[in-house]
Amino acid sequence: MKDKNQTDSSFLQKAIDLAISSAKKNGGPFGAVIVKNGKIVGEGYNQVTENCDPSAHAEITAIREACKNINNHQLTDCTIYASCQPCPMCMSAIYWARIPKLVFAATASDAANAGFDDQFIYDELAKPMSQRSISIQHIDIDDAKKSFEAWASNTSRLEY
Repeated sequence: MKDKNQTDSSFLQKAIDLAISSAKKNGGPFGAVIVKNGKIVGEGYNQVTENCDPSAHAEITAIREACKNINNHQLTDCTIYASCQPCPMCMSAIYWARIPKLVFAATASDAANAGFDDQFIYDELAKPMSQRSISIQHIDIDDAKKSFEAWASNTSRLEY
């Protein structure tokens, strides 16, 4: 068990090192690595300001790289190591990528204390759509479900 913990610690340290490097060059202070069979298959750091992309969080960029490197949209036999507890978007991406294990260092509370507070997102998602700060409108268009029908009838589709 000790060897496993040392391995977890070394991969987690790599994620932290990526976060520190990002913070030093004016990026967000977050890093992540994805490991498969004891080897890093993807790594990422926060590139939100660098790429003008609000979805370019460390975990997302690591997931994108890992999927590309192993040529699969599912990371079912991988572990993600994150310098900080993932935000709601990143946690969702981890679930969508089917990553079965997450190891993180700093907590959401630590991030909030540094100015990265996600509580408002959790609060918003718990509200009915009509009470959220974003105006949400549903329009029922005749063709709305046709893409799902096309998906269901495509026998060569790749399930995910």
